[in-house]
Amino acid sequence: MVVSFSKRKSKSSKKTEEPRIFFCNNLCSIFFRSLFYLTFLTIFFFFLIYLWLSFTTLISDNVLHICVLSRKLNDPYCLTAPGSKPVFQMSTNLTTKSDVLSKDEEIGYEVSGDDTKRYGVNVISGEDHKTKKESVEEQDNNYIKPKNEEEGYALRAVTKYLKVQRSWISTRNKIEKSRSCEGKGVYVYEIPSKFNRDLLVDCIDMVPWTNMCKFFKNDGFGEAIENLGQGWFRTHQYALEPILHSRVLKHPCRVYKESQAKLFYVPFYGGFDVLRWHFKNVSNDVKDRLGIEVLKWLGSKESWKRNAGKDHVFVLGKISWDFRRNKDSWGSSFLDLQDMQNPTRLLIERHPWEVNDIAIPHPTYFHPKTDYDITSWQDKMTSKPRRNLISFAGGARPGDPSSIRSTLIDQCTLFSDQCRLLNCSDGSCDKPENVINLFQDSEFCLQPRGDSPTRKSVFDSLISGCIPVIFDPYTAYYQYAWHLPEDHKRYSVYINQEDVKEKRVNVVEKLMTKTPRQREDMRSYIVHHLLPGLVYGDSNAKFDRFRDAFDITFDNLIEKINKLV
Repeated sequence: MVVSFSKRKSKSSKKTEEPRIFFCNNLCSIFFRSLFYLTFLTIFFFFLIYLWLSFTTLISDNVLHICVLSRKLNDPYCLTAPGSKPVFQMSTNLTTKSDVLSKDEEIGYEVSGDDTKRYGVNVISGEDHKTKKESVEEQDNNYIKPKNEEEGYALRAVTKYLKVQRSWISTRNKIEKSRSCEGKGVYVYEIPSKFNRDLLVDCIDMVPWTNMCKFFKNDGFGEAIENLGQGWFRTHQYALEPILHSRVLKHPCRVYKESQAKLFYVPFYGGFDVLRWHFKNVSNDVKDRLGIEVLKWLGSKESWKRNAGKDHVFVLGKISWDFRRNKDSWGSSFLDLQDMQNPTRLLIERHPWEVNDIAIPHPTYFHPKTDYDITSWQDKMTSKPRRNLISFAGGARPGDPSSIRSTLIDQCTLFSDQCRLLNCSDGSCDKPENVINLFQDSEFCLQPRGDSPTRKSVFDSLISGCIPVIFDPYTAYYQYAWHLPEDHKRYSVYINQEDVKEKRVNVVEKLMTKTPRQREDMRSYIVHHLLPGLVYGDSNAKFDRFRDAFDITFDNLIEKINKLV
């Protein structure tokens, strides 16, 4: 009986344990499956976060545009001109992480040791950072009001790079010490002619609407304009490359041995290389070929290898975006090439977030040869009666919804007794005499942006003593750190283009409030202090009293190289 009971107990025990084992197996299986899925989802979630952060970092590291951290906006000037043409979108492989302002850095404070090493100088000393920080932010807010922290960050980055570039302005005494060539040797490469002069041979059909050959006469100055006086030429807006090439060949500090050089000049006409393909159906490989070849040629030189191109300078006579091809087929990718990240690039319009892009003045029609040419023109501009309060030389842009030109034309027409128009749509502006005569007769010259933010017309107005009215800070204020002063109120009037577009301001009425004394003071500063440094002198120019745009540019290039190499 006991045995029998024992067996029954054993049976009962077996029956009781079996469901427990079954239950445990099911529970454990569910638990481990859930744990596996949860782990997978967690890893996947963090992977998505990583991707998102990487994308944000990519944009902030390369600072695509003023909406640098916003993935909703692709226009590099979206703060000031929403809907700009795709040609001005910026590439995503332009800079390295060290090139971009850290989000934790604040403009106005002493910059880091890394910045000092990279740029050769602290942008602003900590001693007076508060005052300068406040003034910079106040000035920026007067131009563009950031819609959020990200846009404010991008604006601070623009401001920082301008300060870095201003830190390279030569501190030598104006004339005496700048005449010395000690430590200032300039070496000009004798590169194959296919990289420069040969590009001008096909000038007849370079662009469809005009024969460019007439613009290449007189060392790139173009044909002389006799009725405007000595030193005036029909200079093309893209003629910077041959103009500076002819000047640098006669630079007083030119050396003929690479070992004696501080600065190396590469006379590659990259702008004309781009221009010749603009209106032809060729592949991107064809458009990029010559730029790649010139860098390959340089790569064989010890002078290039020694400092990885940091002491080399290229002059590119077009806007930066023409060398940063993005999604469309416009332009080349020359400035996106890795070997082009270290050299200095001189352009008529710079990439605002590229510190080695240096904007220098557009070529004007005036190329003086002597001090007398400058002083006689200065006297004429200060004494000439101004019959028009305001003038505008330009045409409407009906196909561009962001353009304010039509609004300006309407306001100018409404106040025809105060404002005079020169319609460029009918070819009137093709004659330099029409533009210069208009500006000489005007107190203020309206300068809205055109195909890109900058305008040659800004410099034509300045050398004519006409006060430019700026509507986009990228037209001048965020561009020409070496040739225009930081205090923009001394030489220009700023009116926010959004206020004009939304009809919140009438430009003519606003300018009518400026007193004659204010206008005279501004014009005197423009003519006597700015004008000599905004013109490119004749290729045989000899100035004793003045430094022209070429002299200023090369003085500052030497200063930059001394601090960085």
